[in-house]
Amino acid sequence: MHNWDTRDESGSDTGCEWEKDWEDVQRVCHQLGLPCEKIDLSREYWNNVFEPSLRLWESGETPNPDVWEVKFGVLLNKMVARDARWLAMGHYAGIEWAQSTKSSRPRPRLVRALDKKKDQSYYLSGILESSLGKALFPLQHLQKAQVRELAMKYGLHTAQRSESMGICFVGEKRRFTKFLAQYISPKPGPIIDMVTKMQVGTHQGLWHFTIGQAAKVSGQRERPKHSAMLSSGIITRNFRWIWDDDAPIAVDSRDGFRARVQYRHAEADTSCVVWRRSETDICIDFDEPQLAISPGQIAAVYDEAGRWCLGNGEISESIPVQ
Repeated sequence: MHNWDTRDESGSDTGCEWEKDWEDVQRVCHQLGLPCEKIDLSREYWNNVFEPSLRLWESGETPNPDVWEVKFGVLLNKMVARDARWLAMGHYAGIEWAQSTKSSRPRPRLVRALDKKKDQSYYLSGILESSLGKALFPLQHLQKAQVRELAMKYGLHTAQRSESMGICFVGEKRRFTKFLAQYISPKPGPIIDMVTKMQVGTHQGLWHFTIGQAAKVSGQRERPKHSAMLSSGIITRNFRWIWDDDAPIAVDSRDGFRARVQYRHAEADTSCVVWRRSETDICIDFDEPQLAISPGQIAAVYDEAGRWCLGNGEISESIPVQ
């Protein structure tokens, strides 16, 4: 799957990230005697992921474009059109089938992978139930080290390949703000010290920063985390339950329901109470104040055990500690 067309930036595909990935795919498939085909979804990625993310960055929010999947939307539809029944992915996540009060048939649940450090259910928390039911996650019960061992056992070309840690369209070697500067015009504004209320500098646009990043301001000494960065809860917009007709009943009650929420990748989930404020807005009250909540990021809600992912929403605002 080809998501990003570097010709939009440089006029050439030479040396780009996806080109190297495609070479690896072809070599592994050749080793295993499997056919392979590259499907270009760069236009869909631009329209459905990149442009919406740009609007949020420009407004000062911090989106997580990796959560806005095209694999289980456009790609799956293309596979179904070819009479494919399943879509197997390399995500560290899992599926379990369970009964529901709204259906006589078992329904798929998105659950965390065995390897908690590599778990990617957070990224998949917006998946539709109809797509989840057609997905396969072969790595569900494997640790990352075991996957490496299997790749070495079968002599795969990618057995010693380093992990990719960059956002799809940025890669690993570029500065993120320099990349965004190609698409967003500067919007200068003052930098105000919350303690003294004095202007201490000028920024070139809110998208240069995110809450809690400890940005350095010329001539200013570092200060401990300000209490204004602590939040007692969050409000999410456009919340979508994976079982969209069977949200937890208690979400509409006065006390809500006990759950766990993860609002940033590579960070542990935290205990909370979840309740509905409107048809699309969900409120999440933390048991303990949380630091550096950034509007635009995704909040994924899990059951109280922290294993079954129920759905997600975009953080629209944080609730300050009183």
